[in-house]
Amino acid sequence: MLGLLLLQVLASCLWLGHSEVVNSFASCPQFFYAGTTPNDALNPKNPAWICQRFRNSYHYATLYDRDRRIPVYSAYKYEPGDAKKPPEWWMVEPQLIDKNSLPDMERDWILIEQKKFTLDQIKQSQAVLDDYKGLKDLDRGHLSPSGHQLSRESKMATFTLTNIVPQDSSLNNGKWNAYEHKTMSKKTKGCTTTYVITGAVPGNTYVSEERVNRPSHIWSAACCLVDEEPTKAWGAIAENDKNEVEELSLGELEERLTDLYKGEVTLFNNACPRK
Repeated sequence: MLGLLLLQVLASCLWLGHSEVVNSFASCPQFFYAGTTPNDALNPKNPAWICQRFRNSYHYATLYDRDRRIPVYSAYKYEPGDAKKPPEWWMVEPQLIDKNSLPDMERDWILIEQKKFTLDQIKQSQAVLDDYKGLKDLDRGHLSPSGHQLSRESKMATFTLTNIVPQDSSLNNGKWNAYEHKTMSKKTKGCTTTYVITGAVPGNTYVSEERVNRPSHIWSAACCLVDEEPTKAWGAIAENDKNEVEELSLGELEERLTDLYKGEVTLFNNACPRK
C-alpha cells in the first residue's frame, strides 16, 4: 500500500514538472515577492496558471481567463535592459490546447504544420492573432511589456497572446506608455529588485465576434525591495477608453480593485507597504 502511494506521489511530481500550465505557479514562484501570489478574488471561473516559458526558460507568470480569452494578470521582475529589439513573433500556448503538448510557447503556424493542430483547436482555448486584426482604436496591449525585460529572449517571450488584451490605442500609446517607461524608471531608482503585477479588469463588451473580452480597466502594482527589505510600493489604474492614468498607493489600488472585482483583493505579500 505504501509503495503504491509513493508511486502516485512520484507520478504527480513528474506530471507537474512536465506541464507548464497547471493549477498553481509552483514552477515559477520567483516572479512573486516571497512567493506570495494575488488572492483568489481575481480568479476567473475557468483559469489557467501559466509559467511563461520560451527557449527552455521561464520569463514571467500569467493567470489566464480561458473563457474571456484574456490574461487576468502577468507577474514579473522589472529588469529593463538594452538588448536588441526582438522580432514580433506572436505566439500561443500549446498546453492550453493539450496539457501534454510542448512546454514552450510557439507560433500558431508551427503548431499547425509540425504538431498537426488545427486553427480551430487553437481558437477554442485562447485568442489568436486574427482576433486582433482590423480592430478599430484598439491595440494589442502587453501586460508584461517587452521594455521591462532584460534579455532578448525575455523580450520575445512577451509577444504571446496569453499576455495581451485589447487596449485603447490612445491609452496604450499615450499615458500608459509614459507610465510604463518614464514613471516606472523614476519610481524604481534605488530599488534592488522590483516585483510587478499588471492586470486587466474584465469588461462588459467583446471584440472579434464576441470571442475576446475588452477590459474595462488596466492596472499595475509594484513592490520595491532594497536588498531584501520591501521599502515602498505603488499602483496605477486606467479606464480602458480614456487616455488617463491615476497613480495610487498599493493600498488604494487594492481598495479600488476590491470594488471592481466585488471581493477583497490583495496583490502582494503583507510586507509590501500599503500606504
